[in-house]
Amino acid sequence: MPKRILQGTVTSDANAQTVTVSVERRFTHPVLKKTIRKSKKYRAHDENNQFKVGDLVRIQECAPKSKTKRWEVINA
Repeated sequence: MPKRILQGTVTSDANAQTVTVSVERRFTHPVLKKTIRKSKKYRAHDENNQFKVGDLVRIQECAPKSKTKRWEVINA
């Protein structure tokens, strides 16, 4: 099964080897036909601490790295 890849913005880099990435998705409301924006935060593994707040990054699913980390940064 292929791994999911998402794109988002780094919102926090306070922890060692971890970044918090906010991923926004847009969809049309089924009844109102209005475009809705929803965002979700993911904790991702950043091996070299190279990404800073505001960076646009791509993350992919991986095996659990810690209690909260199930994603890893693949590139900017």
